[in-house]
Amino acid sequence: MKHINTLTAILAACLLATISSPVANAKRRKVNGIAAIANGRVVTLNEVAFMLAPARARLAIKHPRMGNKFKTELAKSKKKILDELIDRQLIIYEFNAMGAQIPDYAIKAEIQQQIDKVYGGSDVKFRKELKNSRLSYTKFYQLTKDKLIGQAMRSQHFNDPTPATQSELIKEYNKHKRDMRDRSKDKIDFEKIYIPVNNDNDLLATPETQKEFAEDIAKQIKKGANFAELAKNHSKDAFADQGGKQTNVNRTDLRNDVSFVLFTEPIGTVVGPIQLDAGGYQIFRVTRKIDGPSPKLAKVKPQIEQAVQNRKSSARFNRYIKRLRKKALIRYK
Repeated sequence: MKHINTLTAILAACLLATISSPVANAKRRKVNGIAAIANGRVVTLNEVAFMLAPARARLAIKHPRMGNKFKTELAKSKKKILDELIDRQLIIYEFNAMGAQIPDYAIKAEIQQQIDKVYGGSDVKFRKELKNSRLSYTKFYQLTKDKLIGQAMRSQHFNDPTPATQSELIKEYNKHKRDMRDRSKDKIDFEKIYIPVNNDNDLLATPETQKEFAEDIAKQIKKGANFAELAKNHSKDAFADQGGKQTNVNRTDLRNDVSFVLFTEPIGTVVGPIQLDAGGYQIFRVTRKIDGPSPKLAKVKPQIEQAVQNRKSSARFNRYIKRLRKKALIRYK
């Protein structure tokens, strides 16, 4: 209980600072805030924002006007992430009571895997997203450690003692191998139409009417119109004469948020129009994906074995989480 009393004292000190300095408190809330408290352990708004960033970027591209569909899907993603972070805090509470530890090398390896998976291996993009979310590397390190604690608790208490069979390993490997590939070597073919925000041939055109024009083109394509012909007639970039076709484009040559969506959406999906810069609106349609190499089963066998165990133990683990939640003190802010 000592760590709970310590946290209580810290929160009390913050409250006193809030009362004595409302201006400072307003600034502090702007930088960060509390999303929830679980058994005295705080989940911050910045933590939620950072975990939500990839989903937000993908949804912003799918729904560029950020209307009701965007807000609904974003709210669902945010609720899911917040609940996962709360469950993690409840598990950590139990883990700390056991006096167990997670080695530093395991945490750093997991962070690198996240950078490879979400940011295409770019540490620069990863650090930029940390900065945008006002999350320090130290805090992200702690978040990663918390995640591994959850995995360790699950492994210790809920793994099936029966080893995974070879057929189970192969099935699980085939299910996950694409997600484990080297994304920095991904390539993609797509078609693109670029509609500038200004139309020199129409003095009455505005950025809004140009956006509406781009949206109309996207609707035509979805209804079966010829993408190449529309690109040749309306696109204003170097690939218009080729019908907007671009081939063998490296994933690392694309903006991270764009590559995330293009590699996530099914082939043939029309994406956009989206405004990636001040100059205009872009419409994409993916025609082919070339995945980077996946690791051999022998190299990732421990992770695959763990995935098999997690799948087998999911029902018991979910019941465990429900028991923790039932006896926990949880407050959403």
